[in-house]
Amino acid sequence: MENVVVLTAAGTSVSAGGRLMAGRRTNNLECLVLDAVQRCALDQQTAAIIRHRMSRWPVEPDRGPTDFEAWLSYLFNASELPKPAMSPIRAVRWQGRDAGGIDCEANPDAAAMQKLRTLIERAIFAECALEIDRRELSDPDGDATSGHIPFLAKLIARDTNLGRTHLFTLNYDTLFEQAMEELGVQYFDGFSGKTSARFDPAVYGLDIYYPGDVAEGRVRRFDKFLQFYKLHGSIHWQPDESGGVRAHHRDLGFVGQYRNADAAQKAAQLVSPHFGSIGPFGILPTSQKFTQTLDMPYAHLFRLFHARLNQPQTFLLVLGYGFGDDHVTRIIETALMNPSLVMLVVEPNPGSLIVERIQRYQRLGQRAFVLTERVKPGEGCSYKVATFADFAQDIMPDVKWLDDYKRLRNFEEQLRKFDAPRSGEPAETA
Repeated sequence: MENVVVLTAAGTSVSAGGRLMAGRRTNNLECLVLDAVQRCALDQQTAAIIRHRMSRWPVEPDRGPTDFEAWLSYLFNASELPKPAMSPIRAVRWQGRDAGGIDCEANPDAAAMQKLRTLIERAIFAECALEIDRRELSDPDGDATSGHIPFLAKLIARDTNLGRTHLFTLNYDTLFEQAMEELGVQYFDGFSGKTSARFDPAVYGLDIYYPGDVAEGRVRRFDKFLQFYKLHGSIHWQPDESGGVRAHHRDLGFVGQYRNADAAQKAAQLVSPHFGSIGPFGILPTSQKFTQTLDMPYAHLFRLFHARLNQPQTFLLVLGYGFGDDHVTRIIETALMNPSLVMLVVEPNPGSLIVERIQRYQRLGQRAFVLTERVKPGEGCSYKVATFADFAQDIMPDVKWLDDYKRLRNFEEQLRKFDAPRSGEPAETA
């Protein structure tokens, strides 16, 4: 179709170590964040708040909480109320008892609440600071993939005479950016400049072409290109003094070991000087997300998302999204009024409520489809089919240039190893 739009969310990052808002405690964002934060040096008041929250977690060890957004909303609202100089509120009193009946009432001051909020923001940043496995392109025998590299390689293989692909994501991580750099894919992400890129939505109206050929008398589109939008911000976004947003990709090595550390080690890193440079980076998971989308630059991004879905001949591909963000889901449901829109949702769990939702959409207009595992009677879901990695590797059509590119990268890796000095031998000098 002429217009291809892709929406991705947290599920596309799981294969690369990403966390989820629900599910098992071992991969539940709230559990991992609060386990680390509660081991930091907190005063008694804020420690009681964390203790009370953790006492409300499900007792089953393989289940995690599912309402992190609602709780964070209360926490962040409480931290903001005493901030303005004219605010009549000095502090917010938290009340309750934990599961053991211990009094958890707390009356933290503004400084204590701000410290708790900062630690939580740092922990969320660290859990989202994912890095792609670059050996995926150079290992000739490796079939394991997070899905990002084959997905992008196949996505940009469309006919250049058709419309450009528009990739929207709700993720904070930079896995797609890293994959595009590995593949040499050019993209516009709404920022102009290099050393300290500034958000400028006008770049989304630009494209890349080869210089005009004298013999042909016309220009040709550059094929490895797409438009990229981060609807909820990114870990490499930073607010500037003028109220705008700038983008700067930093070295993520200082958080490389964080996700594999235990809670005590994570707590020590959260208060280290390296983590002191982490500031606000996007729309955090709270119930105020819709309000924040009305601010810049998010208002521009969501307006463009709505506009792209209402173009004629539009194919919407949804991956890793649980339809839990009302402000995003409303845009999708409004777009279903577009008579030439077709939507495909990829969902690995055939028993998910997402499948029921898409089936309801389909009954309304026969233009919404879901790709999921077909489970035989008496069998359970394998959670290996219709994942992001499976869809990218096994479902999307193969492109020959990706195989050639991998062989080239493998050849480069072999040359690098050949040229490197052998162990115990001195390096040659000129």
